[in-house]
Amino acid sequence: MEKPKAVLIVGGGIAGIQAALDLGDMGIKVHLVEKNPSIGGRMAQLDKTFPTNDCSICILSPKLADCFRHQNITLHTLSEVKEVKGQMRDFSIKLRKYARFVDEEKCVNCGDCSAKCPVKVPDEFDMKLRKREAIYPYYLQGVPAVMTIDREKCLYLTREVCKICEKFCAREAIDFEQKDTDVTLRVGAIIVATGFDPYDPSGISQYGYERYRNVIQSLEYERLICASGPTGGHLLRLSDNKPADRIAFIQCVGSRDFRNNRYCSSVCCMHATKEAMLAYEHDPKVKSHIFYMDLRAGGKGFQEYVSRGEQEYNISYIRGRVAKITEDHDENPIIWYEETQTSETKKMTVDLAVLATSFVPRKNVEELAGTLGVELDEHGFFKTDPLSPLDTTRLGIFTCGCCREPTDIPESVAQASGAAGRAAEAVMG
Repeated sequence: MEKPKAVLIVGGGIAGIQAALDLGDMGIKVHLVEKNPSIGGRMAQLDKTFPTNDCSICILSPKLADCFRHQNITLHTLSEVKEVKGQMRDFSIKLRKYARFVDEEKCVNCGDCSAKCPVKVPDEFDMKLRKREAIYPYYLQGVPAVMTIDREKCLYLTREVCKICEKFCAREAIDFEQKDTDVTLRVGAIIVATGFDPYDPSGISQYGYERYRNVIQSLEYERLICASGPTGGHLLRLSDNKPADRIAFIQCVGSRDFRNNRYCSSVCCMHATKEAMLAYEHDPKVKSHIFYMDLRAGGKGFQEYVSRGEQEYNISYIRGRVAKITEDHDENPIIWYEETQTSETKKMTVDLAVLATSFVPRKNVEELAGTLGVELDEHGFFKTDPLSPLDTTRLGIFTCGCCREPTDIPESVAQASGAAGRAAEAVMG
């Protein structure tokens, strides 16, 4: 049989999208697999990107549209890889496509169905800071722009009552008879771009995450300050909905820690600087304090970015490890720390504390690695060859972005183009 001139990409974040566009433009067929209802990944959750402070979704949206419309790219959303057989230049893939219970050809994402849905559940995309309906769009700019029914929360799918959404859908797009299906593909190469999850800091009890309402993590902050987020872009405290004028950013939460993750997540210093800048742009009265051990500013323009933060955005950088966080009677976080340059123990009361959590591999990454037949490193990221840093331990399977190590967006995009080149060599060789 003729060898397939096609590539499977697992993960529809910015790295997977860039690799798909590069391969598609080469004339190679691409199957882009995403387990969520829409592509976009973590970048879709961000408000701005560093070091330019450009709008994240403004950069991402054109790529989403290009990916959706590209003649050589097929999207498989709500899908997972269940089986991989064969070898480089001739892999046989079995995908499980889960039922959306909405006809993608008929749905126009008007929202009439969700407006009438009686079920309210925490919205995972908004880091559970607000609620969505059981029938919902994954996010406003999501692609494909269609609704999805949550099978675990829908009253009809769990109790066989309701069906209100069906009554109010003028397009008759609701289809409760949809079933999960298996799809078989033949491809010549595979690219893994599954991204990362934020480390759950609830296990670090001294920081009070989940006990204190005004202690949040970085991605929660991103959703609060984003115009499409739960507060419409207003940086409000979760305890009383009042503006936060004094903010502390605590670095290396779950990183560089022998009890949790020994590695540095590399992105957090610039991420915190960006978040502090955004707070100042929203309200010039805001004073931000960034508590760090060592400042990682190794990228192009990163050191200048830090200097701008100090000089123009009222940010102070404090070298010191935070020992614990308590709170006063008004639920204001109190930061207890040792300033390493003077060895003094100090405390600072703020309105909001933001934990810069470690990047960790996606949930169930071990299962995916077993399915693909590749190895993970000691931290759970996809293991690569030091001399071929985009090659996994199985010929014909490549990786890029945060699933191989913590990486910022520009580096993830560069790696994605490199992985696309390696996959093209494998397919066309």
